[in-house]
Amino acid sequence: MSQITLEPGQVSQLSPLVRRIVAPNPSVMTGPGTNTYLVGTDEVAVIDPGPADASHIEAILRAGGDKIRWILVTHTHTDHSPGVAPLLEAINAETWGQAAPDAHYQDLTFKPDHSLAHGDVLKTHEFSIRAVHTPGHVESHFCFLVEPEGMLMTGDHIMSGSTVVIIPPSGDMKDYLDSLQALHGLPLRHLAPGHGELIDDPYGEIDRIIAHRLKREEKVVAALIKSGGGDLDDLVSVAYDDTPASLHHMARYSLHAHLDKLVRDGRASVANNRWWLNGE
Repeated sequence: MSQITLEPGQVSQLSPLVRRIVAPNPSVMTGPGTNTYLVGTDEVAVIDPGPADASHIEAILRAGGDKIRWILVTHTHTDHSPGVAPLLEAINAETWGQAAPDAHYQDLTFKPDHSLAHGDVLKTHEFSIRAVHTPGHVESHFCFLVEPEGMLMTGDHIMSGSTVVIIPPSGDMKDYLDSLQALHGLPLRHLAPGHGELIDDPYGEIDRIIAHRLKREEKVVAALIKSGGGDLDDLVSVAYDDTPASLHHMARYSLHAHLDKLVRDGRASVANNRWWLNGE
């Protein structure tokens, strides 16, 4: 499957059933922008309409128009779901997803008609889309498997070309790794991330991410050993010494998630926002 780099607003045909439109919100955290996917031809499901940007909403409507029947949301971070509201001003569609678990970087406006559960299936004569609960990035995160294509819409569970930030308390590193491992049980041919290009080696990419996270965990352990314990400020510059200092304010979130996982695993303890390695 060819890799097509898009300008915002352009439509890319990724497969007979799947198209992609990139939102005009590029940044360090969103890569080239949020990917919105349209599944189907006779009846269309929109996955992650992105930010409430007028030009992006117009592009979705041009591509799907009155054939849009469903709007599916992987999660309610503000670069993925706010576009639901302006879309619903123009069309009548059913929304699927889960409401925001908390107010931390979340879109509190999204109230789904259908509150997702793991294994829910949206089925038409053209396609079926299976909801796969993938907690980790946030507890309420879902991926969507377009079953005829073997294409998994990964939202922010997997991104192309960058590492997903895990933000406690709704984000959980142990859950994230478990959710990644569980994807091995799905019949995958392609990963369609919320940011970046298609990934045509799904299981290899999943294993690469798991290995990367476990390597980072050992750097966190090494930082705890070196410091004898500390708070996030003490540890981030050591555990993320390969990350530009300008990004350490975001790295603190994933560091916190790694530390929480070490506590859950019984390898570390925490009190008064300071962590130390057990047995040290």
